[in-house]
Amino acid sequence: MTQLTVHTRTTAAGPVIELTGDLDNHSAPEVRELLPELVLQAGQQLVIDLTGITFCDSSGITVLIAARNRALEAHAGIVLAAVPDRVSRIFRMVGLDHVFPTHPTAQAAETAWQPPTG
Repeated sequence: MTQLTVHTRTTAAGPVIELTGDLDNHSAPEVRELLPELVLQAGQQLVIDLTGITFCDSSGITVLIAARNRALEAHAGIVLAAVPDRVSRIFRMVGLDHVFPTHPTAQAAETAWQPPTG
């Protein structure tokens, strides 16, 4: 078991959550508690960078869905970056690959974001 570390940063596109380690039953509550504190404006996007994820169980997936719900409540988008192959396989099996847009890196996700017009 690898302890989860969570770093957040803010970009013009919106907040980025960088996760490293195991996203599981023990660590998911830490991420869930962070969600209401995120400053997320309508039209922005929440990026969850999974580059350093070594393990993700159903609790981890549940917290990613909670993050999606938080983004939708704020009228914002959500994207996942650098999803490890083992997590991608799980997402495909349960149909979440159609729910979460993905990018190869957090920087690619930030670059792809287009600010709302009007």
